[in-house]
Amino acid sequence: MTSRTATLIGLTAILLWSLLALLTVATGTIPAFQLAAMTFAIGGLVGLLTWIGRSEAAASLRQPPVVWAVGIGGLFGYHALYFLALRFAPPAEAGLLNYLWPLLIVLFSSFLPGERLAVHHVIGAVLGLVGTVTLFAGNTSGFAPGQVPGLIAAVVAAFVWGAYSVLSRRLKAVPTDAVAGFCLATAALAALVHLGVETTVWPTTTLQWLAVLGLGIGPVGAAFYAWDIGMKRGDIRVLGAASYATPLLSTGFLIAAGYAKASANIAIAAILIAGGGLIAAKDMVWKKTVKSG
Repeated sequence: MTSRTATLIGLTAILLWSLLALLTVATGTIPAFQLAAMTFAIGGLVGLLTWIGRSEAAASLRQPPVVWAVGIGGLFGYHALYFLALRFAPPAEAGLLNYLWPLLIVLFSSFLPGERLAVHHVIGAVLGLVGTVTLFAGNTSGFAPGQVPGLIAAVVAAFVWGAYSVLSRRLKAVPTDAVAGFCLATAALAALVHLGVETTVWPTTTLQWLAVLGLGIGPVGAAFYAWDIGMKRGDIRVLGAASYATPLLSTGFLIAAGYAKASANIAIAAILIAGGGLIAAKDMVWKKTVKSG
C-alpha cells in the first residue's frame, strides 16, 4: 500500500467522524457511557467480521501490554475525558479546546523517525486551528470556576488523542486487526462506568436504533480502522491538518438536517480550513500533479 493510498483511507475517517454529532443527536437521550459501550461493541464486531476467512487475523490480539495500553488508553481514555469535559464545561469551549489534537498530531509527528516537519505543515495546521476558532466564535458563553475541571479534561483529551495517533506510527508493526480488540475492551470499560454512574436508557424508536447502529458501523467503527491505516502508513502531517475539516463538515451535516443554521462564521471557517488543508497537503498534491503531467 502506498503512502498516498493510506492517506486517502485515513481521510475517510475524518468524513465518518463528521457524522458523529448528527448520529448522536438522532440517538435521543441515551447516556454517554452507555452509548459508548453500545457503539464500541458494534465497532469491535465490525472488525471481527473482517476476520472471516483469515485465520491469521486472531493472532493480532496477541500483543505486548504496552500495545494494549496505547490502544485502550487512546480509545477509552480520550472518550472518557471528552465526556467529562462536556459534563462540566460549556460544549463550545470544550469542543474548541479538544480540537487542539490535529495541531498536536502535526507537531508530535516531528519526533517520529524519518519524518520531517516542514513550514507548510505547520502553516496548514495553524490555519485549520484559526478556522476552528472562527467556527466556534460567537457560541461561547463564558465559564465559571466550577467548569475549569471540564476545560482541563478537554485539553488532556486532545493530548491523549494526539499521542495515541502518533504512537500508532511507532507501533506500525501492529496489524490494524488489533483495533477490534481495542474497541471491544473500550466497550467493556464504558459499560462498567455506565453501570456505576448512569441510568440505563434504551432507544425507543427505530430511528434511534438505526442511529446507534450507524454510529457503531461508521464513526465508532470503520473510522478507527481507517485512521489506524492512515496513521501507520500515510502522511501523518497531512492527516493531522486535514482533521480540522471534521467540525466544519459536522456543522454542515447538522445544517443539512435542520439542527443548525448557516452563518458567515461557517463560510469563513470553511475557507480557512480548506486552505490550511491544501497547504498542508502541498507535497501530496504536487507529486500527483507532476506525475499526471
